[in-house]
Amino acid sequence: MNANITRISAGALAAVGAAWTCVAAMTSTNIAAPKISGPYIHVYNPGADVFPGPDSEHFKTGQSYIDWVPNDHAILKGADGCWHALGITHPQPPGYNPPHYGRGVHEAEWLLFHAVAPAGKLKAQLKNGVWHDARKVLTPAERPGEPRECYAPFILRKDGLYHMIYGPDPLRMATSPDLYNWKPAGALFAQAGGARDPGVIFHDGRYILFYVTGNAILARTSSDLRNWSTNAVEIFRMRRGGDPESPSLVEHDGLFYLFWCLWDATDAANGAYDQRTFVFRSANPLDFHHAPCVAELQAHAPEIFRDEDGDWFISSAEWPKRGVSIAPLAWE
Repeated sequence: MNANITRISAGALAAVGAAWTCVAAMTSTNIAAPKISGPYIHVYNPGADVFPGPDSEHFKTGQSYIDWVPNDHAILKGADGCWHALGITHPQPPGYNPPHYGRGVHEAEWLLFHAVAPAGKLKAQLKNGVWHDARKVLTPAERPGEPRECYAPFILRKDGLYHMIYGPDPLRMATSPDLYNWKPAGALFAQAGGARDPGVIFHDGRYILFYVTGNAILARTSSDLRNWSTNAVEIFRMRRGGDPESPSLVEHDGLFYLFWCLWDATDAANGAYDQRTFVFRSANPLDFHHAPCVAELQAHAPEIFRDEDGDWFISSAEWPKRGVSIAPLAWE
């Protein structure tokens, strides 16, 4: 175990079967579990764009590419009244033919796509293709001195300013007044073993930042989003093969639900973009080691969020279609 990780508890994940099938063992019929309650709506399909560089093996600076591949993303409603999605993207590499993606499936993931819906309530924007490309953000040229890679942003608004936390390790921050123009704000911390796929919730007067390291999900806390606890807490660890990806942590009726997407190289139909998402429930947002698995959902890199009416939704990248799709989420 890394010296800067505090282990709360350990134990086997008894609610997960040998073939990674969630048994969904409920401790009470009065405690809810999430369920996708309607069809996915394909809201965003990326269009052609110019690759800003620097050059990679197959992509050249200033060259236009027709097909772009989105991945881990953030979804939120902006102060402009529009819904926004920002996330990993890159031109489609050669040999990209699911499930045989070929070498370099993640080549040149160095900037973030930015998709914007027309102003209005989310439900009015759940239509095929109504979210359109805005200018891509945080290219390497806009982040001097940082690694070229720009992964899995999480965005929240605080004191009138948008704060984005993104990877890879060290996790970094950028700020924006409007979601369109971003200014890097430096590294937050480095994690032994690396850190990726961050997310944040606010609970009990503090921010909890959770992220993936290897086959575990860790967490740190902060009062200001800038200064994070020195020691990371391990809140979840895989007990079978594979790694968790794209965790989301939400509170519902006083309980906490940890969603994560599995990657174990066994899903022949979806390869690098596995759509098996598992959900664990706990009374403690910092300990899911003995938590039951209460649901298995179909989503890749899911984001769990609520609309203006308080209704729940789940998003998925590259599944069931290229781009981003959104479906309603019910608690049953």
